[in-house]
Amino acid sequence: MQKELDWVFLWNNLLKIATKVPTTMYLALIATFMGVLLGLFIALVKVYKVPVLRWLATLYVSFIRGTPVLVQLYLIFYGAPWAILRISSALGLRGFDPNQISPAFFALLTFTLNSAGYLSETLRSAIESIDRGQIEAARSIGMRESRIMIKIVLPQVALNALPNLGNSLISMVKDTSLAFSVMVIDVMGQAKLIGSSTLRYLEIYISVSIVYWGLCILLECIFGAAEKRMKLTKRALAE
Repeated sequence: MQKELDWVFLWNNLLKIATKVPTTMYLALIATFMGVLLGLFIALVKVYKVPVLRWLATLYVSFIRGTPVLVQLYLIFYGAPWAILRISSALGLRGFDPNQISPAFFALLTFTLNSAGYLSETLRSAIESIDRGQIEAARSIGMRESRIMIKIVLPQVALNALPNLGNSLISMVKDTSLAFSVMVIDVMGQAKLIGSSTLRYLEIYISVSIVYWGLCILLECIFGAAEKRMKLTKRALAE
């Protein structure tokens, strides 16, 4: 058991761990962005009650919300290559080895699908909160559905959902710490590698907690400023 902290060691390795911040942010940002797109599609399917797709979307969201993200990560990491190999064989494709795909791809796919499952409900609620009178008025003057979506629905959805989108991104930053379980060297992966080689785990985990905490505070400030600016813009347009 460690009897005292080595603060110099802690600081030096905090800087080493911080070098993997770009990897963590890449995973979190891309997964959240793709999750928003997929989640919006799922939300629209449920709002407009598209036959068959509506039930598939409900089943998908239920599975994502009802299973741990770590389990989802293992299912995709081990299951996707197996599925790709079977499909390739059925189509007569030879020479493609799914095991050569980067683990980061499977981590990114998992986090995207997980994010979409949660964000779809956030976006659905934001869409349903819009005054239907605005949409009916737009239809009455002959505005096309695509234009209604772009000019009326999506701007209000962005404003209504922004706080939850910020929270989702912050949660995703923390969830990416699981990526090391499939050999992706991110912030947590770097911390575990240093810890296993030095056996100074307490300093390492203090360091990694500071890195994650700092990232989350930064994101909170960014989204808080963005939300304030969007509200001011909306108020100015209303006047």
